Amino acid sequence: MKGLILAGGKGTRLYPLTYTRAKQLIPVANKPVLFRVIEMIRDAGIKEIGIVTGDTAPEIEAAVGDGSRWGVRVTYIPQEAPLGLAHAVKISEPFLGKDRFVMFLGDNVIQGGISPLIEQFASSDWNSQIVLKEVPDPQHFGVAELDENGQIRRLIEKPKNPPSNLALVGIYMFDHHIFEAVNAIKPSWRGELEITDAIQWLVEHEEYRVYPYIHKGWWIDTGKPTDMLDANSYVLEEITPHVSGEVDEDSLIGPRVTVEESAQIINSVVRGPTIIGKNTRIINSFIGPYTSVYYDVVIENSELERCIVLEGSRIANVQTRIQDSLIGRHVTIEQDGGKPRALKFNLGDYSQLWLP
Repeated sequence: MKGLILAGGKGTRLYPLTYTRAKQLIPVANKPVLFRVIEMIRDAGIKEIGIVTGDTAPEIEAAVGDGSRWGVRVTYIPQEAPLGLAHAVKISEPFLGKDRFVMFLGDNVIQGGISPLIEQFASSDWNSQIVLKEVPDPQHFGVAELDENGQIRRLIEKPKNPPSNLALVGIYMFDHHIFEAVNAIKPSWRGELEITDAIQWLVEHEEYRVYPYIHKGWWIDTGKPTDMLDANSYVLEEITPHVSGEVDEDSLIGPRVTVEESAQIINSVVRGPTIIGKNTRIINSFIGPYTSVYYDVVIENSELERCIVLEGSRIANVQTRIQDSLIGRHVTIEQDGGKPRALKFNLGDYSQLWLP
């Protein structure tokens, strides 16, 4: 089998972070989401991976390289415009050929990996298998309606009145017959070739078999800031903690705290699950649960809880606890205790700021 990762898209729902970074490269628990997807596919025994890229192709290619660090071979497949998931499959046919493959959205995080699914599909004669998950807001996703036997009756993309709460979670398995489907369908009202329409085409042709798999664990589509924070919390729960950096005798860290190499915890309290990145310094501060601090960060005389802080940032002397926040690269947050007291901002487009 081969792997196909979709890593295009502008990530507009994550502005302003994605003005300067591909959304798939934003880290969850200090590892870019795209890297986690590559590892899941590799751990399922797949060594050849195609990555469909869009406007952020140079950044994706620079970060991933040829895939050798994961023991896989990566081929890049440029998509001229965001013309739909089925279009991404269509342009990937030269890479995929006649091989069975798994298609994975590069901004999705799922519990438990996909090895059992890959083994199940690889040993079957099914033409497709799709992963479904019960969600509270199915109108925002492709939705599956099952018949009385638990088989797929129909698929609908972002319906106003969903027939079920089973969403397609962005993991699909296909054989080469999917190319018949993507070549047979027409663009939707959005001007895109929808993967739901292509799978529906397979369902309606009785010679092909499409099987649903309902995922019972957690799954996050990291498209919005709140989703990123949720995904970060879930992944931190699964990490085996270790301390490779320095923790001084005046600091207290919990049992579920990871301190990466060359990080320093000085006169601070850190409660897990939390991860502190390389070359980061935490000084006279409190870091609460579900916080990921990336590399080369300085946090001094401040408190954070359930946050993601990206590399090169500095947070100092902030008297109010910062929580439920995404803080981008090379951000400076400081509070001046002098008088007269005033607020000074230099905020980019689409920034969001809340003041207590």
